[in-house]
Amino acid sequence: MNTDADDLLVFARVVEAGSLSRAAERLQCPKSTVSRRLAALERRLGEKLMQRTTRRLNLTEFGQGVLEHARSLSAEVDAALALALHRQQRPSGRLRVSMPGDFASQALSGMLNEFVQTYPEVQLELDLSPRRVDLVAEGYDLAVRMGSLPADSQLGARRLALIDNGLYAAPDYLARQGEPQRPEGLLQLHGLMILGRNGEPWPWTLTRGEGATAETWQGLPTRRTLINAPDTLMRMACAGLGVTAVGHHYARADVAGGRLVRVLPDWCLPPTACWAVFPERRLMPLRTRVFIEAMAAALAGCGQGPVQTG
Repeated sequence: MNTDADDLLVFARVVEAGSLSRAAERLQCPKSTVSRRLAALERRLGEKLMQRTTRRLNLTEFGQGVLEHARSLSAEVDAALALALHRQQRPSGRLRVSMPGDFASQALSGMLNEFVQTYPEVQLELDLSPRRVDLVAEGYDLAVRMGSLPADSQLGARRLALIDNGLYAAPDYLARQGEPQRPEGLLQLHGLMILGRNGEPWPWTLTRGEGATAETWQGLPTRRTLINAPDTLMRMACAGLGVTAVGHHYARADVAGGRLVRVLPDWCLPPTACWAVFPERRLMPLRTRVFIEAMAAALAGCGQGPVQTG
């Protein structure tokens, strides 16, 4: 015997409503559909559930016994719907997020504090390790990734920001080593550079101008230190140890404080895309959506140019 749970729910709704017509209105379906579902349920169960007249419904003894189970099922469904409605009105539940630790501290520390205060019913779990987690296999709801995404990725993605970058160094370092006037001068300086996932440094690619007159240069300083933590590279630059690439947005406080200056201000590095990636699915939990929106708002200024000094 294969009894459809939906038909038991229809039976419970009919008894609650007191008639097929009122039940059909509440279920938002034709009366004929309700009648057909009840008849199909009775055939599968092998007994009549109710005697139907033009004025009233009378439950059989068997129908009374089935109704207890149907009402229990109906109550469970109502509870599940109420829970879903509550979760759509108020974010709640466990939210597992992976992002680089330096990015969290540099760009999102204020946003994370505000999120935890605003949504106390969300259990936020942050993995701040540099590793690239497998969202589906490891059960993560969301990850922040920088740069380009694989073309064959099975994940959904939303670009949060396009971060403008430049080269920066401490004023005393440039006073000691000499400030380069052309990109070729970078080759003689100490490069504080990002270590790529392939174990090699990411070369600096600089452009100046647009269209037919645009110039492009790419190179690697002879002396370089490679670290996969941008915040560490920026602290080393502030300490006068070399030149590093950093987002203008993140360098502003150090530029304003006199700890960093822009190197080759007429030349630009490519912007870095910042992505929120998540398992592809039609219904994203509200807690995930509001976290993505909060990150996008916090990163809204990252595409602005460098601080103007002088």
